[in-house]
Amino acid sequence: MDSAGRNEDPCRFISEMSTICVFPGQGAQKQGMGEALFDGFPHEVAAADSILGYSIRELCLENPEGRLGNTAFTQPALFIVSALGFLARSKEGAAPVDFVAGHSLGEYTALFAAGAFDFETGVRLVQERGRLMSEVKGGGMAAILGMAPAAIQQALADGGFGEVDLANQNSPKQTVIAGPKGDIESCAPVIQAAGGKVIPLDVSGAFHSRQMKPVALQFESYLSEFSFGTLSIPVIANVTAKPYESADLVKTLAAQISSPVLWSDSVNYLLDQADPNFEEIGPGKVLSGLLRQIKAGRG
Repeated sequence: MDSAGRNEDPCRFISEMSTICVFPGQGAQKQGMGEALFDGFPHEVAAADSILGYSIRELCLENPEGRLGNTAFTQPALFIVSALGFLARSKEGAAPVDFVAGHSLGEYTALFAAGAFDFETGVRLVQERGRLMSEVKGGGMAAILGMAPAAIQQALADGGFGEVDLANQNSPKQTVIAGPKGDIESCAPVIQAAGGKVIPLDVSGAFHSRQMKPVALQFESYLSEFSFGTLSIPVIANVTAKPYESADLVKTLAAQISSPVLWSDSVNYLLDQADPNFEEIGPGKVLSGLLRQIKAGRG
């Protein structure tokens, strides 16, 4: 608050160029990720192994029994690799960060980067999140390409698929839907007839949909056991596409599980900042591809 009693915009005092770090979520995992990072952070790797009860190095580099594709293992692995990537960036003396954001699970890495919690707490949070989400069965998800979200909603309504939600609004050309597995399969011809391309996703549940509300409530109870620090960098929330309010961190994180990921809106918020420079930290370049699509959609 300034001397006149007005609330200052938390995003006002930023450098001429806005350095923005973004972190990927599930789908970015791949065998071999983290290989260049583990040796540089032995303390963090040992702490992760102790919390998880297995070797994070072995999981990421050898992928025993294909566990990297199991949500309960995917989420800790992605968080750890992306968090170590951010720590490596800091160790190298890179430019200070003005904003951070993460897609779904990646939001935990963004919050870690902003000082909401330490590395060990982050591992515990994503381990429990992954465990709870992996236990939800009977749901399905599919990516829809080439249709605007409003057109998808209209097609679903016209087809009578009222239980299907828009789960990830990734870009103007890519939206993910979630709902009962049978409905996801049955609505595909309707979406295709309306002009969209449907790509079923290999997941066990309808993440970021109303089907996850019981999990969100359970996870909120778990989150309430922790204390969180004041954010040192603005973190753009998936749920609102606006900066987190520290006081609402627990409720926002819990709601994220059953709410749509407003990634396109989040990136548009960041593109409106001064001379935005994006850095994707974590395996793959999924978010860089979405950034190109979102930029193109701005005209």
